[in-house]
Amino acid sequence: MTGRRAWRWRRTAVVGLVAVLVGLPFFWLISLAFRDPTEIFSYPPRLLPQRPTLDNFRYVWESTNIPVALTNSLTVGVITVLSNVIVAVAAGYAFARLNFRGSRAMFGAVLGAAMVPAVVQMIPLFLLVQRWPMAGGNDLFGEGGSGLLNTYAGLALPLLVQPLNIFLARQYFLGLPEEMAEAGRLDGASELRIFASIYLPIARPILATIAVLSFTGAWEDFLWPLVVVASPDMQTVPLALSTYSASGVVQYGPLMAATILATVPVLVVFVAGQRHFVQGLAAGGVKG
Repeated sequence: MTGRRAWRWRRTAVVGLVAVLVGLPFFWLISLAFRDPTEIFSYPPRLLPQRPTLDNFRYVWESTNIPVALTNSLTVGVITVLSNVIVAVAAGYAFARLNFRGSRAMFGAVLGAAMVPAVVQMIPLFLLVQRWPMAGGNDLFGEGGSGLLNTYAGLALPLLVQPLNIFLARQYFLGLPEEMAEAGRLDGASELRIFASIYLPIARPILATIAVLSFTGAWEDFLWPLVVVASPDMQTVPLALSTYSASGVVQYGPLMAATILATVPVLVVFVAGQRHFVQGLAAGGVKG
């Protein structure tokens, strides 16, 4: 009994040490965000600001492009979440529960698409967005204009349906009892009714998982917005932070404040879905 108690104490100490090491940079970031510029480089350094101030947040909100970038990222994130929750979940259910010709080959293609590096897809995606017919001044053949470049549609297009989300949804639905679908068919329900009325209400874990993964993926994406965005008015949060930090003399207080503003939406989404997130991620990865 004594040995078990000692093991628990050691485990608690190790977990506590790891938590401190992980949390200290975030604590320091928050501390810098509330400091006066003259206090940031004060010596000796202090963990807490002597005169907390909101001036850094006020400066970021009134004098930088961060508010516009937050709006753009939120818009793209919402579009991405809705499209993945609707399309990826429905596709995952179809691969798991509907026996149709070519399903194995199609699912293999989905897995293959998930293995293609994003860098390899960049040029084909750019050409597709640039030559989108009847958009941005393009004609029917995709010539003469800019297509979907520098638009919300162009930013969201590569993220609308993620292969990983289809895979997770399929694995989740494979783990649910087939007897529920059989009971629905005996009652005369269509496959759409079975999906919407029987399986979808108990699929909250995978819905939350896909929503969290889709939002964070869209929010943190840097390379694709860098390629497709030409105007500051369409910059997303990673682009705006990069532009601000590279614009001459860096003001660390406002930069830390902007970083906090960029982190809050992701934390809110994760906290809102964390109860189902781990459960959905685990259930979506165990079935063959």
